[in-house]
Amino acid sequence: MTQHAMAHRANQAYRGTAVTVPPLKAVVMLHGGAMTLLHQAIEAQEARRFEHGHDCVVRATAILRGLSHHLDCSRGGAVAERLYETYNALVLAALRSYGRPHAEANLRRIIASIAELREAWEYVAVTTRR
Repeated sequence: MTQHAMAHRANQAYRGTAVTVPPLKAVVMLHGGAMTLLHQAIEAQEARRFEHGHDCVVRATAILRGLSHHLDCSRGGAVAERLYETYNALVLAALRSYGRPHAEANLRRIIASIAELREAWEYVAVTTRR
């Protein structure tokens, strides 16, 4: 699948989720999905199922790209810009890590970073409820 097709697929997944659940809950769920896919990539690499593992990494990074492209920098200002940079750094790190000697440790650090972002979004979701 091409990068364009993966980006389109991530965008469609984001839009589909956004229609059925509140937006902040969708964001939290998408972070969880990216984390799950990266865990699956680690398991696949350990089982020497490299193609499946690579597919999991590509799908996880598509989610992160989708999240980064839905940030509104005109409303979010510096925070949105920093989030955009963070998501893109995570995408690059994940793609560069897979298949390398220390991929598991690197992917676990990336998962931990995504978990922190998810916790922050959960906090925002709870504190902005009406």
